[in-house]
Amino acid sequence: MSRDPVQFGIRNFGYAFGEDQDVAQVAGDYVDDPERIIRWGYRTFHRAPEGVTATDLAADAARKALAGADLAADDVDLIVLATSEMPEYPHWDSSAALARKLGRTRAQTLLLTEGCASGVTGLGVVAGLMAVQLEINTVLFVAVNRVSEFHRNRMKVNNAVHSDGAVAAVLHRGHPRNRWLATDQFTDPDLCDWFRTDYGGAVAPVPPPGWTSTIAPAGHERVQAHFDKDPRRLGDFVDLLNHRVVEVIEGACRRAGVDRDAVSHIIYINDSPDAIDDITAPFALPRERSNAALAVVHGHMGAADQLVSLGQHLERGDLAEDDVVAMAGISIGMRWYCTLVRV
Repeated sequence: MSRDPVQFGIRNFGYAFGEDQDVAQVAGDYVDDPERIIRWGYRTFHRAPEGVTATDLAADAARKALAGADLAADDVDLIVLATSEMPEYPHWDSSAALARKLGRTRAQTLLLTEGCASGVTGLGVVAGLMAVQLEINTVLFVAVNRVSEFHRNRMKVNNAVHSDGAVAAVLHRGHPRNRWLATDQFTDPDLCDWFRTDYGGAVAPVPPPGWTSTIAPAGHERVQAHFDKDPRRLGDFVDLLNHRVVEVIEGACRRAGVDRDAVSHIIYINDSPDAIDDITAPFALPRERSNAALAVVHGHMGAADQLVSLGQHLERGDLAEDDVVAMAGISIGMRWYCTLVRV
């Protein structure tokens, strides 16, 4: 007997990416030590041209997903937009802006802004809405990341090359493939200041004279300062980070009523291949059962990482019917999260 509170699956995907950039060629434009960036293992990332916004990318991906499913925007009961970067404007609902770009004059929309997690945990939110709103049958779920290079240096936020991309997924109640099983998540609130953008919000709306994201301290410097640059404490914390990923995957398994050994693939944030190997190792899964190969060509697309990889693994034939895929990661918050999908 299924433990799913609602049953829905992903019917189709659509994608939109910025222009491909060679990491080795452009890293020196972002940092003084490009060899450190190159060692992470990324080959390329995507950079949207000036004037192309997050909602532009989201709308492009959405149109492709709808066309592939032979649907019109009016056939959708709920439009969800998950974002992980600075919005185009404060006090502006970009999910409504997306609906307008798609030609809707009235629509139920939902905006999710929990950083990189929102593209994964949002599927659990959709499950809740479908449980209480039985009229919702078709959902357009879009996740987008479009770096604002004024606010953040895409190669200094953390140990990943940040990238511009969007993915749209058409979710349908009762669809038998790529079925949502469960979502689990938790935060460590003491770490909520890590990776924040210091300027542009209500506390400090304007940066000091001379400040630019190019010369601003890197995110890892804030982390090292938290631990007084003590290698032992930093090493212990890295172990804790990875252990909590295992915890949250196991939590999703319990919610879904499946054994952790049933997880056949792990799709993590688009981190370096070595970092992804550390995540799959406790599950005895080889690199081929992860998104490591896709991560090095896409870069870290925030909220879009896991759904892009899920869609492209399906299209490449890397996943078989009945495989259980764990889409997991760590986000601002700091938040550990996982959604399980059965192919």
